Amino acid sequence: MIPWKKLGIAQIPNNGGELQLSQRGEEFSIRLSGVRGELMNSRIFNSEQVLAELGCAELKDKADAHVLVGGLGMGYTLAATLEAVASTAKVTVAELIPEVVVWNKGPLGECAKNPLQDPRTEVYLGDVAELLKVEIEKYDAILLDVDNGPEGLTHSDNNWLYSQSGLETIFEALKPEGILAIWSAGADSMFTIRLKKARFKVSIHTVRARVGKGSRHTIFIAQRPWRSTSSN
Repeated sequence: MIPWKKLGIAQIPNNGGELQLSQRGEEFSIRLSGVRGELMNSRIFNSEQVLAELGCAELKDKADAHVLVGGLGMGYTLAATLEAVASTAKVTVAELIPEVVVWNKGPLGECAKNPLQDPRTEVYLGDVAELLKVEIEKYDAILLDVDNGPEGLTHSDNNWLYSQSGLETIFEALKPEGILAIWSAGADSMFTIRLKKARFKVSIHTVRARVGKGSRHTIFIAQRPWRSTSSN
């Protein structure tokens, strides 16, 4: 069996741990040091693609749409987003860890066919939460593939994204009928309640990690109504 070769390491801010990028043949893995183990594998990306497909389902023919992707990872969500939007669209991907961007510009980028090289892609190096707090841009869709979903593993500051305050900020950052799509490792009934309290119309989708097999992940789809009301 081909052994794993470590290609790089990265520190997660605020004592979030250490990421390790490894390669074995054509397979890549990003692991979190310690007991958590593997976070991403280049062979397992179906649910990330579905996240983008559901989140951008209405944008294929929308000229000049702007999509925000929170979390670069191995680039699969970004690549699927670019496939789902028009040639005139703009896709901003926010990534907290500089090394992850570097890895995606290197051999890892080939897995998702180098979406960072697409001229529609703009990289924001920093916390997507901070971007949402200060950004005056209105987005057609916001896709969050950050940490492990509402129950984060690696970066405690991600908790704000999924808090009531964070969801209300995201609501305001969306255009009317804009979509918030969130990847989660599992279902979370309390999070669904928070989404509805933030005035979103919510649907929940269960998706396999690989097509037809593998772990079951949850995709939350939350739409900002055309006319906002005080409650959902």
